[in-house]
Amino acid sequence: MNQTPAPTRKLPPLMILVVMIALLLALASIYLGMMELFNNDPHGTASLLMSIGMVTLAVSTYMLYQTRRRIIRLVSMEMQPLSSTVQCQKCGFKNIREFKRGDYVFKETDETCPKDSQKMVISAIYREVKDKEKVRELSY
Repeated sequence: MNQTPAPTRKLPPLMILVVMIALLLALASIYLGMMELFNNDPHGTASLLMSIGMVTLAVSTYMLYQTRRRIIRLVSMEMQPLSSTVQCQKCGFKNIREFKRGDYVFKETDETCPKDSQKMVISAIYREVKDKEKVRELSY
């Protein structure tokens, strides 16, 4: 079965817009806080503006990082191969073969049973899941 590479997924435009607006507001808040700090603010507005700016900057950066990480994980996943089980209705002989386009359960195939030469029927279609073995390194 020919496996075409999965298309690269991009960040949603709305997400980029929200993060960029949050970043701009964070930078503006930090700038205004610095201006208040240099003007000797007696009310403590400078520290409030700067802390709001820093928190917004941290949250928007974290959102951008997590979204990018999730997309990389989705793109790096490889498709597992599909298999079809072809079975003889008369004697019960089973054969597992690679999935072909147009296969569906209970479809009569052109294949014949090697035991009694009867037409065979697709009895199951499934995806073979192969777990990646995790290698653990022991540190002493």
